[in-house]
Amino acid sequence: MSLKKLNYTLDSLEANIENHRVLNPKISKADVAWHLDHSLKVINSVIAAMQNSDHTTYKNNFSFLGKVFFTLGFFPRGKAKAPKHVKPPEIILKDDLISQTKLAKANIETIAGLDKNAYFKHPLFGNVNTSRVYRFLWLHSKHHLKIIDEILNAK
Repeated sequence: MSLKKLNYTLDSLEANIENHRVLNPKISKADVAWHLDHSLKVINSVIAAMQNSDHTTYKNNFSFLGKVFFTLGFFPRGKAKAPKHVKPPEIILKDDLISQTKLAKANIETIAGLDKNAYFKHPLFGNVNTSRVYRFLWLHSKHHLKIIDEILNAK
């Protein structure tokens, strides 16, 4: 997984900001803004956690479930709950989405400079280090982009 692929995914998130108010309850209880805000919060909080992690305490406890989803290349819908710190606010402003996107673009550029054992703790997958973080962020963002696409294209 590469920075190039993650940048492309981030560009796709950014392109959907114009549709932030679109809602289709048949597809998702949340509108496009919720999915964008959540995805951007995940990117920014994951990278911040990695930047602040103590790489000397990293343990490779990546779970079987993580290995399965990373191998399959997708996350199932509706099976996980977003942790409180990455849940969007009740009112999501377009300007906030734009500023979070700018921060995410700057943050993903810092991944390559992190220690190989910089990591964040995922509630289901265990520790995700630098070698796995590109794939995690790509899979997570792709998961929400697929939902956004369905919201926008449902008939």
